[in-house]
Amino acid sequence: MQSSRSKPCSCPSLKLREVVSMYLTMVAAFLVILVVALQGSAPPRQSDFPYKVPLDPEGLLELSWNVSYPQQAVHFQLLIRELQFGLLFGMSDRGEFENADLAVLWSDGHNSYFGDAWSDAKGQLHLDSQQDYQLLEAHRAPEGLYLLFRRSFSTCDPKDYLIEDGTVHLIYGILEKPVHSLQAINTSALHGGLQRVQLLKPNISIPELPSDMKSMEITAPDVVIPSQETTYWCYMAELPEGFPKHHIIMYEPVVTAGNEALVHHMEVFQCTARFDSFPRYNGPCDSKMKPDRLNYCRHVLAAWAMGAQAFYYPEEAGLAFGGPGSSRYLRLEIHYHNPLVFKGRRDSSGIRLYYTATLRPHDAGIMELGLVYTPVMAIPPGEDSFTLTGYCTDKCTQLALPAAGIRIFASQLHTHLAGRKVVTVLSRDGRERQVVNADGHYSPHFQEIRMLKEVVAVFPGDELITTCTYNTEDRSRATVGGFGILEEMCVNYVHYYPQTQLELCKSAVDPGYLHRYFNLVNRFNDEEICMCPQVSVPQQFYSIPWNTFNRDVLRSLYTFAPISMHCNKSSAVRFPGEWEKQPLPSITERLREPGPGCPPSSEPQPAAPVPLNLGQLRR
Repeated sequence: MQSSRSKPCSCPSLKLREVVSMYLTMVAAFLVILVVALQGSAPPRQSDFPYKVPLDPEGLLELSWNVSYPQQAVHFQLLIRELQFGLLFGMSDRGEFENADLAVLWSDGHNSYFGDAWSDAKGQLHLDSQQDYQLLEAHRAPEGLYLLFRRSFSTCDPKDYLIEDGTVHLIYGILEKPVHSLQAINTSALHGGLQRVQLLKPNISIPELPSDMKSMEITAPDVVIPSQETTYWCYMAELPEGFPKHHIIMYEPVVTAGNEALVHHMEVFQCTARFDSFPRYNGPCDSKMKPDRLNYCRHVLAAWAMGAQAFYYPEEAGLAFGGPGSSRYLRLEIHYHNPLVFKGRRDSSGIRLYYTATLRPHDAGIMELGLVYTPVMAIPPGEDSFTLTGYCTDKCTQLALPAAGIRIFASQLHTHLAGRKVVTVLSRDGRERQVVNADGHYSPHFQEIRMLKEVVAVFPGDELITTCTYNTEDRSRATVGGFGILEEMCVNYVHYYPQTQLELCKSAVDPGYLHRYFNLVNRFNDEEICMCPQVSVPQQFYSIPWNTFNRDVLRSLYTFAPISMHCNKSSAVRFPGEWEKQPLPSITERLREPGPGCPPSSEPQPAAPVPLNLGQLRR
């Protein structure tokens, strides 16, 4: 038999062309598959970014984003109005450039690159071996350079930031000179800053709004923003005489054009009905000229923070205002953040309330959870992580809630300057069932009413447990609970329906057990310390020598001592019952800490930056 190899080929050039063609087709197909694998999907259109926030005070950097829960990813659109030699953008625990997760655009003066990087404890940059900031598109427009990129919530890369519910500290830095490599970037010399946002907005459908809906703007008229970094501005407004009961069903910000980077957050408070009138006022909240009576305007009607959109009440409920027993007087509070100390900038920002005379089935209510404002709850100085917990016990909810329970749909967490984390958990029959709201990167400088991803049902006999974590490393004496800004709070204002008489469900350690602690400190310390009953609780805390023993015993006290429960009606009177020396709730089963949901494994992207031809993109 003759081998086929012995047969001469009549057209070798044709077969060679076929092989080359097949090879090129395979390469092209491979490149298409690679691009799809790297980018996941086509980049979103510019109109697909519903959330927007200025990053810098001058408005030169504008971030827009959307959230894809099916993909477990965030798509970012970054507008750079004046491109220099690059930009750092990313996330870190508290807004620092150390231990940060970064997307970096940089240029050596000839070539430009985009890459995923991380910084170490000294702020030194390193190219990440796992490139998880995926550049989707870069294009020039008349207003500047747009960068579109994608990032998964969780990447399972230990150098990456885990994007989760709650506050995210975004950081940025502008490169004003060319750099020959990413490692040559000096983060300490950057012109940069931070912006706080809630990246993972809940995916909630907008309820249908009634045809008789009206609006009312509560705005501070023609304010000259003070030329200082931080200002809280107060303005008094009032409803018309005889204004009947309505339901607020929606509100949104009204921000003066050009001041988007200066108006940090705003709140509208309703005043107490115990006073027939309140004085007019339009000035700084900390001014000595501010009337003391304005301190009685504390009932939150609306709260907005930078990056938030309109707030909608669920279609079953609205927040009542107006009518008998309701004060006509409102206080608007605006926080201006002016780090560049602009002078003469005028502002008439505020909040627009949408309301209806057609009352919905339920009045919405606001309930305070957490700790009572009292100095018996204290944090030692020099603590990097100290927790305090406030309880809304089963005994209180059993007495005060209706048989059908209540539905929590929104929440506003609150501490003062030392707060770092806040979480409220629902417990039933001794078992933790559900997280109501949690913020693992909480900042007292960024407080807003947040819609919950899902409504939380609370029934009689349930417990609501709120825990706050504090950092007092920069303090030399104890921080006690109270109203002062250097004192502390631990509060969750939950928004719910139907409204009940229960307005405050909070606790504090039993004062008698705290007195035993002070006696113990006196016995086991060599120093002469006055822990006498005639000395105030704050002064006793300030006198303690904060050695390891005194710290550990206080920490232990707060975890086992009985509590004083405040199960209060809106009149500030407790519900009938015995509320002192109540046992702590017994929790037999804890919720599991959610692990990072790693995306499906795919071919690892090469640890190399993406080259960009920014010479053509720059105007």
